[in-house]
Amino acid sequence: MKLFVYCFREFDEKPHFDALAEKYGIEYAWTEVYPTAETAYLAQGYEAISFTPCQMDAALLGRFRDLGVRYLAARSIGYDHIDLSAAKALGLRVSRVAYEPDTVADYAMLLMLAGCRKLGQILDRARVQDYSLKGKIGCTLAGRTVGVVGTGAIGAAVVRRLQGFGCRVIAYDPYPKAGLACEYVPLETLWAQSDLITLHCPVTAESTHIVSASALAMMKPGVMIVNTARGLLIDTDALIAALKTGKVAFAGLDVLEKEDGLYYYNRVGDVIDNPQMAQLRSFPNVMLTPHTAFYSETVIGQMAEAVVRCVLHMAANEPDPLVIL
Repeated sequence: MKLFVYCFREFDEKPHFDALAEKYGIEYAWTEVYPTAETAYLAQGYEAISFTPCQMDAALLGRFRDLGVRYLAARSIGYDHIDLSAAKALGLRVSRVAYEPDTVADYAMLLMLAGCRKLGQILDRARVQDYSLKGKIGCTLAGRTVGVVGTGAIGAAVVRRLQGFGCRVIAYDPYPKAGLACEYVPLETLWAQSDLITLHCPVTAESTHIVSASALAMMKPGVMIVNTARGLLIDTDALIAALKTGKVAFAGLDVLEKEDGLYYYNRVGDVIDNPQMAQLRSFPNVMLTPHTAFYSETVIGQMAEAVVRCVLHMAANEPDPLVIL
């Protein structure tokens, strides 16, 4: 098996892929760049490619198919960035990864606590030696009603953590999980009753812009919103409008709608053409982090292992729960 890895990070992924190549007897090569029409040729002669979230449309998939690629191994839990219909029509197999939920769950809690205690403002003002207290008063997480949208592995881990903080936890999921210490409610009820909302669902046709202008209108004044899942879950323009009016008191966003070409790149000194991001960064009650909720040593190893295992299973036509097509 020959695997070509795009978006490769030598400083953290290489030790894992080196060990896996030796363990499973595969050959791999890599590049730091993303898969595009201009960089597709790098994968010529390779049966499989792997990549982090980036646009994989029908034209690009066709290009890889023409180069001899047969297997696509996404290094992400979500796969909404891949045109699955085109992949199926082209005869391409597709897989994703899974990893322990604690890393993202901990990060979601970090953003919730930062919002409650206005940590972003405290740190920003401390950098310019403003140590005054005015405008920094926060609130406790205890006693708050927290709405968890999506109770898969990560959402469920968040629910368990919230119980330890003394929150009332309500949740929405089309497939409720038995035995989880939360109250499942309709989505409209969750919007209306939550002091803080945290998103942990995948992007689908139904969940795209699940936080919309109409959803925001149902929420409490001063609601806090945390998103460590996918940027497309939030209508960014609607969120900006709600932040301007004070309807949303805090937004902790590890993901953005239009983050392709930004996150995971060093853009120091660049002019970034992203008005939504610029507006969000200008708000003192918004905390933006560059899609790093997943980023721990444990997870990187688990992602690499899943990529190699899935590629081998797809090639052998063996079942694997992480194979999508």
